[in-house]
Amino acid sequence: MTRVGKDFYMRDSLTVARELPGKILVRASSEGICSGRIVETEAYMGFKDKAAHSCRGKTPRTEVLFKAGGLAYVYLIYGMYFCLNFSTNSPDKPECVLIRALEPLEGMELMKKRRGTDIVENLCSGPGKLCGALGIGRECNGEDLCGERLFLLDDGFVPDIAASRRVNVDYAGDAAEYEWRFYVRANRFVSCRNIK
Repeated sequence: MTRVGKDFYMRDSLTVARELPGKILVRASSEGICSGRIVETEAYMGFKDKAAHSCRGKTPRTEVLFKAGGLAYVYLIYGMYFCLNFSTNSPDKPECVLIRALEPLEGMELMKKRRGTDIVENLCSGPGKLCGALGIGRECNGEDLCGERLFLLDDGFVPDIAASRRVNVDYAGDAAEYEWRFYVRANRFVSCRNIK
């Protein structure tokens, strides 16, 4: 098993989003270590993607995307749920990949406690759920993905990947139809099974 290095993130988000499923996300905190295998992602292609937060330029919220790839981009949605993204590419290409779902591996009891459920399939089967289970909040925004608190491992597993439209981006015009969501086919931990 090897650590995923900075070079992995210094590519376009479509490439990174296709290669992330199968990798293991590790979150270390004072409460303990939790990990899960990534089973669902979405690519956001910066300036050329109307669904991307960064498509209109730099703001205080998107500042982290205008740095070199390999940082955590964490934001709040609906005033309730955090979402974890990985910044990708070079600073002039503010792209990212949303981590939509994990298959829980390590730290199951801590994840159950944080999420308030014993149903394993419900721990990390959505972007807000996985952030809750792993204890990822605003304090993780800008975190180095090659550090000690949030990082990826590669154990060589290569899953069968399928693609579909992204979820909840109907506002994005033509970009709503881009098949930039990648997920492990037939995996019971993905967030959506009926997106074509």
